[in-house]
Amino acid sequence: MMHDAKEAIRSESGYDITPISDDERNLLAQDLSPEQYHILLEHGTEAPFCGSLLDNKDTGTYACRLCGLPLFHSSSKFTSGTGWASFWEPVDKDHIKYIRDTKFGMVRTETRCARCDGHQGHVFPDGPPPTGQRYCINSESLEFFAEGEDIPQKSER
Repeated sequence: MMHDAKEAIRSESGYDITPISDDERNLLAQDLSPEQYHILLEHGTEAPFCGSLLDNKDTGTYACRLCGLPLFHSSSKFTSGTGWASFWEPVDKDHIKYIRDTKFGMVRTETRCARCDGHQGHVFPDGPPPTGQRYCINSESLEFFAEGEDIPQKSER
């Protein structure tokens, strides 16, 4: 569904973060593998220490695999030892949506893409300075783009 410019919600960094429709989300999901679909749309998780981006040391940006919204930059990535790609801050605070998660008898904060609502992982208050945050993110939820590479925005806008 197209939005005209005055309806669009823009992030501080200038990206259109207007929530996409269920129809558009379903259309974008057709290109996902079964595991990517399970993680992004059914709030699943990949096994620890198995993610393809866990040990990626290249410089660039990690974008939402479903819609292409930039979520994390390699400059905020760190080795947490938890088994998932970890970051201490998002590219833009407006690109992440935070949801209280009480599954499995614990209270956590789930992180989702602000535009497509795709599940990314969780954030914990035990990360390194300067933020003290640890965004624990599923590799299957992300797509890596090397520095200088265009990040295609997959939504219809």
